[in-house]
Amino acid sequence: MGDVKNFRKSWNKPKRPFNFDLKMEELKILGTFGLKTKRELWKARTELSRVRNQARSLLALREEVREKEEPILIHSLSRIGLVEQNATLDDVLNLEINDLLSRRLQTIIMKKFYFKTPYQARQAISHGHVMIGDRIVNRPSYVVKIDEEEKVKLTSESIFNKILSKPESESELGSPETENIEIQEAVTEEKAVTEEKAVTEEKAVTEEKAVTEEKAVTEEKAVTE
Repeated sequence: MGDVKNFRKSWNKPKRPFNFDLKMEELKILGTFGLKTKRELWKARTELSRVRNQARSLLALREEVREKEEPILIHSLSRIGLVEQNATLDDVLNLEINDLLSRRLQTIIMKKFYFKTPYQARQAISHGHVMIGDRIVNRPSYVVKIDEEEKVKLTSESIFNKILSKPESESELGSPETENIEIQEAVTEEKAVTEEKAVTEEKAVTEEKAVTEEKAVTEEKAVTE
């Protein structure tokens, strides 16, 4: 018989997994980044917790020891785009789960190639349509390094090369500036119509008042005679 392997979980569940606010927050993150299960989210949170704990441990060391160890941590995190090269341990402690999930291959290609949804981007990766350099990567959770980001591309025979295009909102007709101009014109036109209606109503009230006064004068004159 072979040696018994003791596998260790690479993720930890939250302490209160059935908390309503926590469940809604997790579902929102799952939909935003196209995660398949909550286990992927828990793995990312565990990794983020590990990085934070490492930063806290460095803060507790003597200054001369920290000066040697801190650049190593900052360099490793800057390679994957989580912090800048000149960042400090405070920047590491301020990292959030969205920062880590944004470096996933799934998120990178969704923004770069204009996939409609993160789930469509996940499908493209799983089916072998995405390459980094000369190798095909089929792991949506792959963390893209800074120097690899420019090498991310679609395979030459991929169908997504034909069906993907920039969203219409970035065209000249559908740009945010054009939409704002159309909205402003509509508001201006509506305001003009409202003012014209108010003037017409005021004029009608004035004429009605004049007729009433004239009628009253006529009746008073008739009574006097």
